[in-house]
Formats: sequence, C-alpha cells, structure tokens
Amino acid sequence: MKIIGIDPGLKATGYGVVEYQHSRVSLLETGTIEPKQKDFIQNRIRTIHSLLGELIEQYKPDVLVLEKLYAHYNHPTTASILGHVRGVICLLCAQKDLGLAEHSVKRIRKALSGNGNASKMQVRRVVAQALGLDETKLTLDASDALALALGYIHLHCRSLGHLTPRPGVPRRNIRAPQL
Repeated sequence: MKIIGIDPGLKATGYGVVEYQHSRVSLLETGTIEPKQKDFIQNRIRTIHSLLGELIEQYKPDVLVLEKLYAHYNHPTTASILGHVRGVICLLCAQKDLGLAEHSVKRIRKALSGNGNASKMQVRRVVAQALGLDETKLTLDASDALALALGYIHLHCRSLGHLTPRPGVPRRNIRAPQL
C-alpha cells in the first residue's frame, strides 16, 4: 500500500510518499512545493495542483492523508486561504480516484510521539529517527506530511515497529518555474 501525506499550505506544501508492505514502511519520496510568492493566488494554487498531480501519477498511491482544517479564532483568514489549497487537493483525489483520509494534527502527533501537543520540531525528530533521515535536511512541512502518512499506518494498519530506511531517497524542494 502506498500512502501520500500532504501538509497543505499556500507558501509551502509538504508531501511525503511511503510504502507499507509486508509489515514494513519504506520512504519513497519527500519534499516541499513552494510556489512563487509574488504570483496571484490562482497561479500558486495551480502550481500546487499540477505538481501534486505529477507526484500522484508517478507513485500511484492508494490513499492521500490530509491534515484536518483547524481554524484559530485569532486567524480566520489563514483558515480561509488554507481551504483553497485543501479544496484543490480534494479535487485531485476525485480526479485520480484516490482515497482520502483526514486526521487532526493532535491525533497524528499523539499516535507518533505519544503527545498530542508535541511541537513541530519534536515531530520532525520522531519522523527522522523512524525513517533513518537527517532531521536537519527535512523541512517542517515535509516532516508534517510524513507524520500524516506514518500516523495513518499506525492508526489504520498496524503499529510502526518495522521501518525500513531506503538509501538515496529523493528529497527535494520544488520551486515554481520562472516565467
């Protein structure tokens, strides 16, 4: 089973693709999509849609795990903007006939670290250790996306007892092409 975790964002969208097979988890790819900040919102969303679509075509995951929307009352605009990106990701799932699972940040953090209030840095450390990665080379967005994928396995498939690091795993930051 292949799982892609997505940490949505208009400035940076983290992704992580893992494969769960024979009670083992292997990392296939992780990275961050960073649209050009000076672009109009519709162009940034198109960039995210296009690049995530390419990843889905390449890896053909069975399920996409998306962070549930959390709106803090002090920042309602953030939730609205994040809703645009989430909508495009949900559309991709429909277009690619891909299963969609949504989990809260707290549930994923508790599943992986035992603490639903763990910091982003603590989650990155847990994810990096579990997959044999150098945490300094893992963006917070990418580690959050990987946490979603690993948390999905932990919650729905089994506990994460056997993780297999894969040498030479592609990690990249995708920046929008210059026009």
